[in-house]
Amino acid sequence: MPAEPLRRPRLSVVLPAYNEQASLGKAVERALAVLPPLVDSLEVIVVDDGSSDDTDAVARDLVDRHEGLVRLLTHPANRGYGAALRTGFGAARGELLFYTDADNQFDLAELEHFLPLIVEHDVVVGFRVYRYDTVLRSMLSWVYNRIVNVLFRVRIRDVDCAYKLFRREVIEKITIEVDDFFVDAELVAKARRWNFRILEKGVRHYPREAGETTVRPSHIPHTLKRIALMFRGVHFPGQERLEAIRTREAELASGVREYPPPRATA
Repeated sequence: MPAEPLRRPRLSVVLPAYNEQASLGKAVERALAVLPPLVDSLEVIVVDDGSSDDTDAVARDLVDRHEGLVRLLTHPANRGYGAALRTGFGAARGELLFYTDADNQFDLAELEHFLPLIVEHDVVVGFRVYRYDTVLRSMLSWVYNRIVNVLFRVRIRDVDCAYKLFRREVIEKITIEVDDFFVDAELVAKARRWNFRILEKGVRHYPREAGETTVRPSHIPHTLKRIALMFRGVHFPGQERLEAIRTREAELASGVREYPPPRATA
C-alpha cells in the first residue's frame, strides 16, 4: 500500500560538521532562509563531530540567535561521518529527514525540487551534475560507485553524494553500522534491501569554500575491506551483531552533549 502523501511536512535537516567554523554559519543561515516556506516546521540539527576549531562556538551562537530552530549535538571526540549522521537522525523529530555537508558545496534551496518527489517515493538521492573535485577523487568515486551498484543492485550513479532526503520510516528501519563516509552507500544499500522506493535527482555542486574534507587518499587501501563488511551487514545482518551494535550505540550516545539541554518533562 502506498505511503500517505506528506503535505507541508515537518523537516529535520542534519548537518554533520567537523572543523567547519568558517562555513557552518552560512550553511545554517541558508537553510533558515530558504526552507521555512516549503515545510510546516523546520529544525536544523548541527552535529559537531569532535571539532578542534571553533565549530562548537559558532554553532552555539547560531542556536542562541535562532532559538527553537537550531539544535547542537556534540561528540566529545571525532567519531566519523556515519556516527554523526546516526546521532543526528536519532535526535530528529521531523517526518522527513535530510542531510548534507556543512561546507556549502550544495544549495539547500534545491530541496524545493526534492520535496514534491518524496510524495511518491521513500528516498530521494541527489547526484552531482558536475563535480568540483580533483580528477583523482572523481575517478576513484566512479569506480567506487560501480562496485557498490554491482554488489548492492542499487542502480544509483552517485551513491556517495551527501544530499539525501528520507521518509522517517526508512531511517527507523535501517540500522546504521558504519562510522565513516561509507554511510552514504550503506543508507542507499539498506533502503534498497528493504524495497523502499528510491529516486535520483540532479543537484548542482559547488567548490568547497572552507573547512576540510574528512576523506583522505589513505582511506583507499581500506575501501574493499569496508565494502565487504558492509555487504555482510546488508545481506547477512545477524540478530546478535545488531544487538551488539545497538548496545554500543546506547553507550556512546550517553556521551553526546546537546545544546540547549533538553527541557525536563513533568
